Amino acid sequence: MRVRLAALAFAASGCVAEGPPAREEAPPAVSADASRITAPFTDDFERAELGDDYLALSPAWRIEGGRLCGAGARNQGVWLRRKLPENARIEVEATAGSAEGDVKLELWGDGRSGATRASYSDATSYVAIYGGWKNSQHVLARLDEHGADRLALPVVAGSEDERARPVAPGRSYRFRFERRQGNILSWAVDGSPLFELIDEEPLSGPGHEHLAFNDWTAPVCFDNLRIVPLPD
Repeated sequence: MRVRLAALAFAASGCVAEGPPAREEAPPAVSADASRITAPFTDDFERAELGDDYLALSPAWRIEGGRLCGAGARNQGVWLRRKLPENARIEVEATAGSAEGDVKLELWGDGRSGATRASYSDATSYVAIYGGWKNSQHVLARLDEHGADRLALPVVAGSEDERARPVAPGRSYRFRFERRQGNILSWAVDGSPLFELIDEEPLSGPGHEHLAFNDWTAPVCFDNLRIVPLPD
C-alpha cells in the first residue's frame, strides 16, 4: 500500500495502549437485507433509542440529548447497518467530553467487528482518530491504528497551525471525509484539510462497506450524520 499526506508531512510514531480481553464470541452479523445508500442519508439522533439501522458492539453506547454518545467502549463501536457507496462524502459532528480527546470513526469496514486484542491492529476499515493517545496526535490509518504506514500529525498545544492543536473538550468539530476514484480518501476538520490517503489496495467490496462510530475510554459524542454518494 502507498499513502500520501496532503499539505502536512509528519512521521508516524508507535503507541501502545491497554486494551480489553479477547472477545469470546463474534458479534452478530449485519442482516442480509442491509441496504446500500444510493441517495443522501441523514441522522440527527433525535430519539430515545439507537434503532435498527445500527449495530452496537458494546452497552457503552447510548442516545443522550439528541446525540450518539459513548465512553469506555474499548474499540467496540457502533456500526451503521446500511452499506456505504464505494465513493461517498461522510460528514458528522464530533465532540470530545474530556481533555483526553480521542474521537474515533471507522470508514469502509465490515459492519460487525471490533477489537479482539489490546492493540486495535485488526480493524477491517480505515480508522480516523482525532486527538488520540491522550490528545497527542491525529491519525488516519488503514486496518491498524498503530501501523507504520499510518498518517499521523503530532498535536502541539498553542500551535499556529490550527490543524495541529489538541482537541478542545466540549467543542463540536465538523468532520468531512471524501472517498473518490475508489482509492483516494481525504479528511477535513471544520473545512481545513487534515489528511489525504491514496491506497493502492483500496478497502472496498464485501467486508469493506460500513461506517462505525468508535471510542477507547474517553467520553465522546456524535451528531448530524450525513452521507452523500459521489460519482464513480
